[in-house]
Amino acid sequence: MKLVSAWLRIPFWQRVAGGFVLGALAGWVLGPVADTWFGPLGELYVTLIKMIAVPLVFFAVISAIGSLHGQKSVAALGGRTFLWFIVTAVLAVCVGLGVGTLMQPGTGGLSLAMDSAYTPRDVPSVAKVLMDVVPSNVFYALSGIGTRINAAGDTVLAAGRGSILPVIFFAGLLGFAMVKLGDKVGEARKLAGQMSEVMIQVTRFVLEMTPLGTFGLIAGLVGSYGFEKLLPLGSFVLALYVACALHIVVVYSGLLLAHGLNPIKFFRGAAPGMQVAFVASSSFAAMPVAMRSITANLGVNKDYASFAVPLGASIKMDGCGAIYPALCAVFIAQYTGVPLTPEQYVVVLIASVLGSFGTAGVPGTAVVMATVVLSAANLPLETIGYLYAIDRVLDMMRTMTNVTGQMVVPVIVAKETGLLDQQVYDAPVRAGVGVD
Repeated sequence: MKLVSAWLRIPFWQRVAGGFVLGALAGWVLGPVADTWFGPLGELYVTLIKMIAVPLVFFAVISAIGSLHGQKSVAALGGRTFLWFIVTAVLAVCVGLGVGTLMQPGTGGLSLAMDSAYTPRDVPSVAKVLMDVVPSNVFYALSGIGTRINAAGDTVLAAGRGSILPVIFFAGLLGFAMVKLGDKVGEARKLAGQMSEVMIQVTRFVLEMTPLGTFGLIAGLVGSYGFEKLLPLGSFVLALYVACALHIVVVYSGLLLAHGLNPIKFFRGAAPGMQVAFVASSSFAAMPVAMRSITANLGVNKDYASFAVPLGASIKMDGCGAIYPALCAVFIAQYTGVPLTPEQYVVVLIASVLGSFGTAGVPGTAVVMATVVLSAANLPLETIGYLYAIDRVLDMMRTMTNVTGQMVVPVIVAKETGLLDQQVYDAPVRAGVGVD
C-alpha cells in the first residue's frame, strides 16, 4: 500500500512522461520485438478508454442539457462554441499554409515511394455525413457499430466504425425531452446525473493505466518504425510539428491572454488530456481525460464541459482537419514543382475549414481531409500515399493539437459566459488531479 500511495503522490504528468521515456528506450533497444511484447499494453489501454467513452458521453450529455436549462441557453452556448471552432480552424489553416511556405518541406530533391498500405479513401458527401448523424438504430450507435463498403461494393455493418455524433444526437433529444417534461421525469433526470457521476468514477479508474498504456504505445511505435521511414520525410514531419506547436503555443495562448487567462496555468491543467492525445493518437480516446482536465483543473462548468468536449471531439480538428491538409497542399505543390496560385490558397483555406466539419465523425479524418483539400485545389491525389508511411508519427502531434483546441474553446466560452470558476483555474494543479 505504501508503494501505491507513493506512486499516486507523483504528479500525473510525470508518471505519463516516465512511461513515455521508458517506452522510447525499450523500443530503441529492442527494435520490432518491442511492438510484439509491449504493443498489446497500449492497445488494451486505448480499448479501455474507448469502452468508457460512449456511456460517459451518453449520460453526460443528457445530464448536461437538463442542467444547463435555466443557467444559459443551450442554443446560445452551442452557437458561441461553434463560432470559436470556426475562428480557431481558420487560424490553424493560416498557420499550416504559412509554415509550409516558409519551411519549404517539399523542396530539396526528395525521392519518395508510395506506401504499399495506402488505399485512396472515398470522400463522403455532405448530405451523407449529415444523414449519418441521425442513427437508424440507436443500439448500433451506442455499441459503436457503423457501416463500411465491402469488396463487392455493398454497404455492410462493421464493429468499431461508428461515430460519436449519433450518440450525442440521441442523448441530446432525451435531454431536451426531459426538460420539456419537467418535474414529471425528475427521477429520470436525477438518474442520468447519477450515472454520469458513476462513469466519471470509472474514468478515474481507467486513467490510472495511462503511464502503462503510454509505455506500451511508445515502445511499439519506436520499435516498429525505426529511422528508415522517417528520414526521407523528415522535413515534412518537422514542418508539421512546428506548425502544430506554433498553433498551440502562439495562437491558443494569444486567445487565452485576450480573455485575461494565464496560458501557463491552462497548459498545466490541460496537460493530462494533451498527453493522452499524443500517445493514443485518438481524440475519442482522449475525450474523457480532456473533460476531466478542464473541469477539475481549469474550473469549467461540468455540465457545459460535458456538452462542449464531446462536440469538439467530433468536429473540432485543428490538427487533422486544418493544419495537416493545408500543409499537405503546400508540400505537394512544392514536390511537384507547381506553385500554388493565390486563388488556390483561398480554396485550400475554405475547403479545410468547411471540410473539417463536413467530414465530422468519418474514420481516418486526416486522410479524408487531405483528399478533400487536394481535390478542391486541383492537386494530384495519389501523392497522399507518400505521407501514409509516416502517418502514425504525424497523427500523434495532429491529435494533440485537436484535443488542445477541444479544451481551449470551452475554457474561452466558459470565461465569456460566466461558467468558469476563476479560483479553480488559478489554483496550483495538485498531484494526480487528472485522475483523482
